[in-house]
Amino acid sequence: MDKNYDDYINNAIDWAKGHLNSKEYCYICLAFVEDALERSNNIEIFGGDTAKESADLYEANKQTGMPPKGTFVFYDCLGVINGERKNWGHVGLSIGNGEVIHAWDMVRINNYLDVEKLTSAPGWEKPKFIGWVSLDRIMLGFKRKIYKN
Repeated sequence: MDKNYDDYINNAIDWAKGHLNSKEYCYICLAFVEDALERSNNIEIFGGDTAKESADLYEANKQTGMPPKGTFVFYDCLGVINGERKNWGHVGLSIGNGEVIHAWDMVRINNYLDVEKLTSAPGWEKPKFIGWVSLDRIMLGFKRKIYKN
């Protein structure tokens, strides 16, 4: 990964770890990883509306195997939200050594393949690993933004 992204990555991981065990992002995984990157670096990125839309947009299936530190790690995940059943997806932030920090029932750290073994919410299937995407792709078209909180 390009060295220019090291500060962005470390800031995002530090921010994410600061929310470990929090239920604030319960089941809103995309908001969690986007906030980790955006709020810690005063930027705004532009992905999909769901983790699955972002995975497709970023072509996550092109990079498989152990995700490098700082990548967004994507999963297929089918379930029901507001009566609609579809593949909403799931996403986490790689912290290196095969581990991802992600929002599930709470913010947690798991091995990227062990995410597939997590207990799902009622009406949901277990996540299935798709692949990962590096920040050089995720940050295409990003803008600077100052967050109040």
